[in-house]
Amino acid sequence: MKILSPSIHNSLNELIDLLDQLSDADYSNPCKELSHASIGEHTRHIIEMFQCLETQYEFGIVNYDQRKRNKQIQTDTEFASLQINQIKNHVDKPNKKLELQQIIDGEEIRIESNYFRELLYNLEHCIHHQALIKVAILQHSALSVNENFGVARSTIEYRNQCAQ
Repeated sequence: MKILSPSIHNSLNELIDLLDQLSDADYSNPCKELSHASIGEHTRHIIEMFQCLETQYEFGIVNYDQRKRNKQIQTDTEFASLQINQIKNHVDKPNKKLELQQIIDGEEIRIESNYFRELLYNLEHCIHHQALIKVAILQHSALSVNENFGVARSTIEYRNQCAQ
């Protein structure tokens, strides 16, 4: 989708910019402010949600619980950046009907959706986790991120309107 793609690329590029500033040790160290999760764990979660959508697109059924939970993504910044670039290269697909599948309390549910809706979900999910990551990076004075890193697009638009 031409409208979503630039926003997705922007958010993922901001994440790559952050990864370029982090050592693997800082990336994978547990952070007290994140309930002892690491920046790497949050980044892995973002990446694997997009990967689920991409790999399950052809089947027409998306189950985000089927993430691989690849530890290398959460410990190796260079590998994580490669994964993000692959997502960016494959995100532009035609819209089509999808079913979202999840097991809740032992019961399978399926909800009708479509590719563009799931892309939007993944973008919003990415921004939410970037906001959490921002809490962790504020502890590192040497790190720099865009002021809008982890801020919802609607909030950015609202702030821009208020500034005028």
